[in-house]
Amino acid sequence: MAPERPAGAAARPKSSRPSDTGDGAPKPAELKRQIWPDRGGLYAALDLGTNSCRMLIARPKGAQFEVVDSFSRAVELGTGLESTGRLGHVPMSRTVQALRICRRKLEEHRVRRMRLVATEACRRAHNSSEFIRKIQRETGLTLEIIPAEEEARLAMISCAPLVARRTEQLLVIDIGGGSTELVWIDLSEVAPEARRASVMSVRLGLEQIAAWRPGEGKPRVVDWISVPLGVATLKDQFTDVDDDSARFALMSWHFEEQLHGFSPYQNPAPREGFQIIGTSGTVTTVAASFLGLKRYDRNKVDGLSMTSAQIDQVIREYLALGPEGRRTDPRIGRERHGLIMSGAAILQALMRVWPTDVMSVADRGLREGLLYALMSRDGVLDVI
Repeated sequence: MAPERPAGAAARPKSSRPSDTGDGAPKPAELKRQIWPDRGGLYAALDLGTNSCRMLIARPKGAQFEVVDSFSRAVELGTGLESTGRLGHVPMSRTVQALRICRRKLEEHRVRRMRLVATEACRRAHNSSEFIRKIQRETGLTLEIIPAEEEARLAMISCAPLVARRTEQLLVIDIGGGSTELVWIDLSEVAPEARRASVMSVRLGLEQIAAWRPGEGKPRVVDWISVPLGVATLKDQFTDVDDDSARFALMSWHFEEQLHGFSPYQNPAPREGFQIIGTSGTVTTVAASFLGLKRYDRNKVDGLSMTSAQIDQVIREYLALGPEGRRTDPRIGRERHGLIMSGAAILQALMRVWPTDVMSVADRGLREGLLYALMSRDGVLDVI
């Protein structure tokens, strides 16, 4: 499957309202209505990806938000998708069970503003519309399948607080389970103090790229791309290669081949004023391994800067450990060890293509982008 760039239509099933249980709690379908913004109100964002189902419930707090509750489970929804083109019965059942837990949390916290989305696995599967209807029927939750450009935009928005004032060229990379999004933004005509806020307003799509004019003082989308290879789908393509190092090398070069249509690939990145922000479980795991964290600490990882040499050193350590060593390494974790090398292959390819001294690590992504977008639209966040 070729990398995707142009705007695509999201799949949206016909809506149906879940039954009222009489417990007085607001129901998720009801909560999709527009409600008057309230700075003390709770917001929720749910991301159903190829590998994981994750949700955040938060309240606005100044220019940021405060997490009230969260949920994460490896549902492996994309298992078998590469070979069959369909979501399997067992992965769908696992996912529905996880979404029932999310439904209970939404009701317990009486969340009144939310956005619940599905990404690459549901974009690709032939039976995704049927699955979305199944979710609605069995959990009462209405999920929307968002197009690749919306996923890329939201990942970029989540990273806005990490954009440095000196940044003139920004590359945001989001390594997911089923796809990897890259967004290149030119901030050179935006005042340094306004660069973070300007990223929040960026829209993607070819029409936005073509419409920009020099001297506007706005961020310019140089290019963006969604590569249909993430940690799960890339791994699935090389299961027939037994040698650990050879499999890693093949995955890395195969991913790089998908970048030729991305216009900045042909142009060397400037070192001055250039910032890469990486967001994903792969990036945060590499950062945690670099720091030697046996127990993950978001406060130490989010916003960390890593050099290319430090990233390469961690990846070399992973290769030296081998599959069994990675499985028992507490820095990697039980849920991540089977996917870390495909993610590392993607990360190494990206750092090879754009040789730069530093990458900023972001423990944030689609869920945070969803929350920032909802809260910004409601006017309950201070300007960052």
